[in-house]
Amino acid sequence: MDNSQNVITRAFPDLPKLVPELTHTTRLQLVFALSLPFIFSAAYFFFAAFRWWPAAVLSCVALSFVTYGSTSHDLVHRNLGLRRPINDLFLSLIELLALRSGHAYQAAHLHHHRRFPHGDDIEGAAAGMSLLRTLFEGVILQSKIWLWAVKRSRQHRVLVWLEGGICLLFISVSLMLFLITPIFLVYAVLMIMGSWIIPLITSYVPHDPHGRNELLQTRLFRGKVASIISFEHLYHLEHHLYPSVPHHNWPKLAKRLDPFFEAAGLNPIKIWF
Repeated sequence: MDNSQNVITRAFPDLPKLVPELTHTTRLQLVFALSLPFIFSAAYFFFAAFRWWPAAVLSCVALSFVTYGSTSHDLVHRNLGLRRPINDLFLSLIELLALRSGHAYQAAHLHHHRRFPHGDDIEGAAAGMSLLRTLFEGVILQSKIWLWAVKRSRQHRVLVWLEGGICLLFISVSLMLFLITPIFLVYAVLMIMGSWIIPLITSYVPHDPHGRNELLQTRLFRGKVASIISFEHLYHLEHHLYPSVPHHNWPKLAKRLDPFFEAAGLNPIKIWF
């Protein structure tokens, strides 16, 4: 971090001075966040059992959204107020619903917060790619992250191996059961394909690796259309500045930060209005 970046970062208050309650998660919010992934996963199998495929597909789309971008993301940052063993258990279970390794995700994402836009940031690398290359990156990213975490994550290496093995086992069993029922293989395919959009949404769209400082390396979004399209999740700059704030408090955080962004001369990106 250069001197200009230090000066800009210091212009923003410490979180306790800004709004201390933004790190708080109520019991209802916690239960809701932890329950949604299991509800959507169960909904897929319910709808698929009755061959209501549009509803089953939508359930998987919702599951992809509430895992990587919401609940799993909060578990990665350990900002839901859970004790670490419980947090790690839910991180594993919820990401396994999406056929991903939660602890590989955690290792890569926390590294991204420390290192973006350096060349060794595997999660944020798509920000410097073309759109076409980013779309291809989505197909291979989860495998790359898992292999990267196996080599780099000493603390949770066993868990990364175990989570990867469970994903592979589920896919293998799904293939063996295909002639009996396609439900499990369809689920596996949908969840794997659901991960393909991750580099586009989490790296290519919100980041600019050529920005001069921390405030310009992550784009600022505002507007009703952007909020609706992203389901109030397009607060990437706010998250980078205050990663301890859980996703359900991002809109409040954004409102509190608007005067500081304006003072820093940032012009937010709006989609129409």
